[in-house]
Amino acid sequence: MRGESLQLNRVQVDAYLAWKMLGWLLLAQIMVALVGRSLAPLAPLMAEDLQLTNAQVGLFPSFLFLGQMLVSIPSGLLVDRIGTRRLLLVVCFLLGASYLVASFLTSFVWILVFIMLGGMAYGTMHPVTNRGILYWFPERRRGTAMGIKQMGVTFGSALAAILLLPLALTIGWRIAMAVACLLLIFAGILSYWSYKERPIEEKVKSVDKGPLVSQVLSVIKHRPLLLISLVAFLLNGAQMTLNVYLIFFVSNELLYSLAIAGMMLVLSEVGGSVGRIVWGTMSDTLFKGSRFAVMLLLTIIAFSGMFTMSFLQTTIPLWLLTMIIFILGFAVSGFNGLWMNIATELTPPDKAGLASGVSLTIGSMGVITLPPLFGLIVDMSGSFTLAWMFMSILMIVAIGLLIGLRKRRSF
Repeated sequence: MRGESLQLNRVQVDAYLAWKMLGWLLLAQIMVALVGRSLAPLAPLMAEDLQLTNAQVGLFPSFLFLGQMLVSIPSGLLVDRIGTRRLLLVVCFLLGASYLVASFLTSFVWILVFIMLGGMAYGTMHPVTNRGILYWFPERRRGTAMGIKQMGVTFGSALAAILLLPLALTIGWRIAMAVACLLLIFAGILSYWSYKERPIEEKVKSVDKGPLVSQVLSVIKHRPLLLISLVAFLLNGAQMTLNVYLIFFVSNELLYSLAIAGMMLVLSEVGGSVGRIVWGTMSDTLFKGSRFAVMLLLTIIAFSGMFTMSFLQTTIPLWLLTMIIFILGFAVSGFNGLWMNIATELTPPDKAGLASGVSLTIGSMGVITLPPLFGLIVDMSGSFTLAWMFMSILMIVAIGLLIGLRKRRSF
């Protein structure tokens, strides 16, 4: 009895520590997103200041995720070898420093360069936090934990729209961004001192896994990982397109004020935050760890939302616009937790960081290519109608890829 009691206490302590560590991962993720994704709410002010076209605005997220793509595989390998704690500090400092420098620059090209450098830190955050969740939580709890952690991305983005846009309207986008960068660096220091590695993670990270090329090839050979990464390519591009151009669409096309347009961005990110928890919890409970059905459902909703956006006119009531944008954000910004779970669970635990990195590399290409392409369609056509229709077609492609994934593997 005493042995059973001690074992029960140990399990309870492990569970408590797991949720506590998730809290520190969540804090760091929120602050990284607050700074990294501040480009979306600040884009109209940056565009006015720098005299940019819609296509040029689309290059902001492109260069952010170009940086992410460049480091996705190396960062996955790095976290597999040295763990989560130290990289939390490195990520927060490098992202904060890069954007801090960008806030003082007047050259569009140099701003893009430092956004790309910040993107390298931003992209490293995903395998860092994914690794922590994989080792702190059992499989039946990872969907919920990953959803909560991924909620930090959309929650941080929503905070950027709520806090930074009004602040930027008052004191300018440059000072607003600089303040956010300093807060991020402080959060990184706090997370570094508070987060603890799980002992099993320390054992795994010291194992020699062989040459880099052979490791990458062994992961890429997993065809299901490639398929889910291509789905992420399309959904990531759709998500960032919504984030970057929603304010422009609501204010310029639907003729609402900039304040209301900013709140629509907040609403879409709130929807994404709710979605990341709901979708993850559904996969853990209703679907008993199965991710595929939930992923397919949210992709169908994303298609419906994008298709609906192509028909919106200035006569649409605000309450209806609010519902559409919330539901669209709930789907297109809520998939990331499921994607990360599928990517890490497709490979052995000791390759979880690398699997995240490979999948992030492919997924990042969608953010690099689709937002500026969307902006180019708007510039050439003079409206958003064809651009939203183009995105809805891409969602149909994503649905087809998911069906192909289902035939290859059971989720």
